[in-house]
Amino acid sequence: MKNLDEVIALVPGLSRADLERWIHAALIEAELDADRPVLSETQFARVRLVCSLRFDMEVEEETLPVVLDLIDQLHDTRERLHRLSQAVLAQDEEVRTAVLQVMAKAGRGR
Repeated sequence: MKNLDEVIALVPGLSRADLERWIHAALIEAELDADRPVLSETQFARVRLVCSLRFDMEVEEETLPVVLDLIDQLHDTRERLHRLSQAVLAQDEEVRTAVLQVMAKAGRGR
């Protein structure tokens, strides 16, 4: 967990105003520790992502929620696909083969 001062010190170009605005807009989720906002490692990584989007890629502030929502959906989809893959791998050979055959047919149908 990192407090806001640590986050600002570690992320070049990040201002307290930007960080607090993003927390207030729920783009970043802060937790409270002794009544002070702190960020988990996941949220710290999200701050770096938001900075990259905003400052490096020049994504408009108003567009950030949409872009972040799409990224979140992508991550969720990847996690679901990973869990599905693990479930298929846990099946016997006959089931795995059947699943792969269906996937191959579906891929050719595009």
